[in-house]
Amino acid sequence: MRWIILVLLSFFFGIFGGIFADQILWPYFVEKPLFYKYKIEKAPIYVIERKEIKIQENKALKEAIEEVEESVFFIKTKMGKKTIEGSGFVLTSDGLAVSLASLVPSGGNFVFLANGEILPFEILKRDKKENLVLIKFEKENLMTRGFFDFEKLNLGERVFLLAKVSKKGKIENIVAQGIVKSFDKNLIETDIFETERINGAPLFNIEGEFLGLAFSLKGKVFAIPVTKIREFSGL
Repeated sequence: MRWIILVLLSFFFGIFGGIFADQILWPYFVEKPLFYKYKIEKAPIYVIERKEIKIQENKALKEAIEEVEESVFFIKTKMGKKTIEGSGFVLTSDGLAVSLASLVPSGGNFVFLANGEILPFEILKRDKKENLVLIKFEKENLMTRGFFDFEKLNLGERVFLLAKVSKKGKIENIVAQGIVKSFDKNLIETDIFETERINGAPLFNIEGEFLGLAFSLKGKVFAIPVTKIREFSGL
């Protein structure tokens, strides 16, 4: 009982002490010369300044997309009643280009479209095993990009692809980004998931260097490495 009484007394004295300090003691000290030079009229208010810093993480990616966009072309192939659409990459400014052989099969009627212009073309060769086709456009001064040094490729390399697709009669870009999940001299596997709309789309590193030709397999995106494409094209 004695301890209970002491606790209650301490509690009540604490309440009254707080009220006394806030209502009587503090106003008294504020009016005294000790605080006069600070011109304190009210209890101090502490202000904490908070600043938000916005970091534009995708700036490099956006710049790379703008740089590579014109090096990608659209393919539309008609095989009877079947229509195949995809993309390809301009290898050289004088019109040498590459895409997937499955997008440009023998006997098809092809349309190649770059920057809103239908390009005259010649099919130079196909390799069904490697799934590559080499095309020569009859046009000069085409936009292209440099080749990535495959020997410098690392797991976790940040990459993106840019595909051309047809939507309501207009050609639009599709961009997907990810990392290199695994690779060897024959195949690059990414962690990107997309549909077959990206078939033939060039794969780039974040600096916009050409890394390979992408294709979708059950939603997973793989790429034919740039080394195989250079060997196929003779570049």
